[in-house]
Amino acid sequence: MGILNATPDSFYTGNTNSDALLSLAENMLNDGATILDIGGASTKPGQPLISAEDELQRILPVIEAINKRFPDVWMSVDTYNAEVAKQAVSAGVAIVNDVSGARFDKEMLATVAALAVPYIAMHMQGTPQTMQIDPQYKNAVAEVFDYLRVLTDECDLAGIHDVIIDPGYGFGKTLEHNFQLLRSMHTFRSIGRPILAGISRKSMICKALGVKPENALNGTTALHVLALQQGANILRVHDVKEAMQVIDLMNIYNQTLL
Repeated sequence: MGILNATPDSFYTGNTNSDALLSLAENMLNDGATILDIGGASTKPGQPLISAEDELQRILPVIEAINKRFPDVWMSVDTYNAEVAKQAVSAGVAIVNDVSGARFDKEMLATVAALAVPYIAMHMQGTPQTMQIDPQYKNAVAEVFDYLRVLTDECDLAGIHDVIIDPGYGFGKTLEHNFQLLRSMHTFRSIGRPILAGISRKSMICKALGVKPENALNGTTALHVLALQQGANILRVHDVKEAMQVIDLMNIYNQTLL
């Protein structure tokens, strides 16, 4: 899953220029991306929530341009607003990726069910404005697991049956919490849903290595190997070519174990 940030305030590679994002989308597809994830609202720590209108103004031109140029591509919309999800799907998006786990907009689950598209359910403690202000857990793995298990049940009740789960690396977690979740991500398989790992160039890499996001590719690659070993089915990444190389090598490695 290649990340397209249609926002000027993302922690890495944000851009609201449709032509530049279309070019980036083409490069990602050429490098092997299966899904393009388009978001118009930054969720980096400290960022306030924005309106559906602001999101739509940023993402709809990008979605429409990609859909026109690459009509067969799978797109997901990274949003916590049900109205954004509805209009994005109408414009050609096939998946709703909701970092809030339907907590910010109570109409989200009903909307996604009516749209009959897959839903990515993520765990976040707090909101982007508060999530990194001293996050606390008694047991991070158990609490995130239980949250996602309950959320998938709520999705089933709402009529959403294609659900992907995301532990939410960096969303209301300390460095230790993030690595605890990564080390135990295999346990999430028992929920019975595909697992998405969104760790690309995030603070769990930058803080551990003392680097900035633009220098975190090597660390990202290392953690992508661990994520795949732990059962990740989808890698959400900024650098598609390098992530595909990891996937190719892991596939060869796994074949030799048969």
